[in-house]
Amino acid sequence: MTQAPDKNVEAVRQMLLERAERGMAKYGVSTERSDLSVFEWLQHLQEELCDAAIYLERMKHELRN
Repeated sequence: MTQAPDKNVEAVRQMLLERAERGMAKYGVSTERSDLSVFEWLQHLQEELCDAAIYLERMKHELRN
């Protein structure tokens, strides 16, 4: 007997698929590209994490007020 899929997992799965499609449409490449160095991949990750930290700070500010 199989267990019903977790709605949260399915929602994230769908977001990942949609994000991949938007990225391909916008940039014409996927994360399987080979033209970036490890350092460049780390730079992209750092920039994304900085954005996430800003979003978190904004939401914390909203919750405090």
